[in-house]
Amino acid sequence: MIADSLGLAYDTRKLVPKSRYIRGKPRFKVSLDHLDLSHSDTLEPPWPDLVITVGRRHAMAALWIKQQHPRTRIVLLGRPRRWIEKFDLIIVPPQHSVPHAPNVMQLTLPLLRVDQHAVSSAAEKHMDEFAGLAKPIIAVLVGGPTRPFRFDERVAVQLMDCCKQIQRELGGSLYISTSRRTPAEVCTALKQNLPDQAMLHTWEGDDQNNPYLALLGVADYFVVTGDSVSMLIEVADCGKPLAIFPLPFIPGSRLWQRISQRLHMYQGDGLLDRSIRMAGQLLYQSGLVGYTRDLTRLHTSLIESGYAVKAGKPFKQPAGTLPNTENQVRARILSLLRKPD
Repeated sequence: MIADSLGLAYDTRKLVPKSRYIRGKPRFKVSLDHLDLSHSDTLEPPWPDLVITVGRRHAMAALWIKQQHPRTRIVLLGRPRRWIEKFDLIIVPPQHSVPHAPNVMQLTLPLLRVDQHAVSSAAEKHMDEFAGLAKPIIAVLVGGPTRPFRFDERVAVQLMDCCKQIQRELGGSLYISTSRRTPAEVCTALKQNLPDQAMLHTWEGDDQNNPYLALLGVADYFVVTGDSVSMLIEVADCGKPLAIFPLPFIPGSRLWQRISQRLHMYQGDGLLDRSIRMAGQLLYQSGLVGYTRDLTRLHTSLIESGYAVKAGKPFKQPAGTLPNTENQVRARILSLLRKPD
């Protein structure tokens, strides 16, 4: 999406990590040592003026290109674990905490947007499946555990209790759909606690009948678990009433998250303030501490902007779809190419 918006000719490179780095992360090193070069696309001259990359594995390769050709500008999407100063531009979604810097562009909403054509096509394909459901249709989109959140059988029961209350208030039908990250025990708990007449679709690999996109088109209200950035943003981008079901924190994780944020976001000019910032910088440069992800920041942004409510609160009809931040990102990237070396 970003590359298309620039109006420039571009190419893509597929980089395949070595088997031990498919799940594991390589150490911070500007090199190609972590890549399976026999199965990756070649990286060779002529070197590009711009590289857009994401994730540590690809970012290390992007920095290697810059090492060969210092005029290449590197744009990183997301949060760097280290070396914030090595990238020409870092585009940071709201759920990530990264220190303020001239090369950091902090977004108020993620760049993810829904494919409206795909939604319309899916809704038409599943038309018969939804035709017999009582209106309004209340879609419940279920994610899975991700740090720092806990999502187990107990939370699944709480989710179903919340949905039952919503159905009592609104009437209509509940349609629950799980995702790739939903654990089997959570699916079982959902099934055992389903409200009467509710529909449950459990995700399976290569599922040709997955109703997710169709629900985005036909459902009237949505309850989405707070762990999934993509589902929250895509529902909001459809302009549908959205309730965020917050997941409980793993014990101790919230405290560590706040401490970590304070280390690199600490303000003030006193001796203690400077000492804390210096300690934070040393910890981040050493790789012992990374920049944190706080999904509650995204929840707050959506709620305060009128695109969502917390589950249990009355639904609100958003004023429209999400604002387009693509033009701001495009302008910032193009400005890099106009800067003198």
